[in-house]
Amino acid sequence: MNRQNKQVRVGCGALIINEKDETLLIKRGTKAKNQSGIWSQPGGAIDFGETVEHAIKREIDEELDVTVKLIKYLCYTNQILNKESQHWVAISYLAEIIKGEPKNLEAHKHDDMRWFPVDKLPSKLSITTKDSTKAYLSSRK
Repeated sequence: MNRQNKQVRVGCGALIINEKDETLLIKRGTKAKNQSGIWSQPGGAIDFGETVEHAIKREIDEELDVTVKLIKYLCYTNQILNKESQHWVAISYLAEIIKGEPKNLEAHKHDDMRWFPVDKLPSKLSITTKDSTKAYLSSRK
């Protein structure tokens, strides 16, 4: 990868879990910044001057029109996407919805949105979501 003019970006997201031990995932569409066709936990970039926690809540509200409560930090992921010439350090939290019903407000970027049992996730899964799911399942033992 050519390192000239490349920057590491900081992102965030949440593994949203419901009372059935399912997680809410979005399928990235062709107009997403990266990883088209991949299922991912909701989240996005952290803005300058914004805390990680605020960014997660803001991104989820913008994408899904719900309010979440952050339960705990899960992990971080170095997500190096050679195909897209991107490097993201993504911080993941465990969260639960405390207000609203999820809606796909960014249909131009996300092709689908579904609840999946945490032990039966789709095969095309983002690295960040794999890492946060692994951290979540390890914390339950």
